[in-house]
Amino acid sequence: MLKNPVQLRLEKLEPWQHITFMVSLCERMYPNYALFCRETEFADEQKYRSILDSIWEILTVKTAKINFEKQLEKLEELVPSADEHDLYAVNPAIDACVALADLLHAMLDRDLMLETLTKLSSLSAETVADLEFAQSGIEITNENQKENEAVCAEWDMQWAIFRALKEAERRDIELIKDLRQELRDEPVSNIGIEL
Repeated sequence: MLKNPVQLRLEKLEPWQHITFMVSLCERMYPNYALFCRETEFADEQKYRSILDSIWEILTVKTAKINFEKQLEKLEELVPSADEHDLYAVNPAIDACVALADLLHAMLDRDLMLETLTKLSSLSAETVADLEFAQSGIEITNENQKENEAVCAEWDMQWAIFRALKEAERRDIELIKDLRQELRDEPVSNIGIEL
């Protein structure tokens, strides 16, 4: 599992900041899933989008009531199988689904929150590392990750999200909305997929 000091810093934040960080990472993985769906007509990418939106909603709308178990059930149908698709795009698409499923599990069981935080942070970096490996044949490890530009760019992005969240002294709805808008206005994924 790829590690970075940002993970320890994140743990010190509040639960709403943990969720915002994780949903931001899922938002950044969404283009990977959307591209796969468009290339294969495997599923409707909007279904993933609406599950993602429900998590943003719980963060920004006081009266929002979301059934996360139901969202998990919906997500199960959207996960592609690597055995059934012979193109690389299936792997980042699966990662995007795993990240969203893990986040939903953490929403259902808050005891999983910190563990899931680290897991998603690493998963997002590993999606990048896997693509780098597929292209170069060089495996990215904790020892050599600083030499890889794409992996460093991913950690930089995670630090940027962390810094934005760290500034908030209380649950800041505007900050959350701005972050969501920023990620949507420039929908570039962790592996550089642009919608």
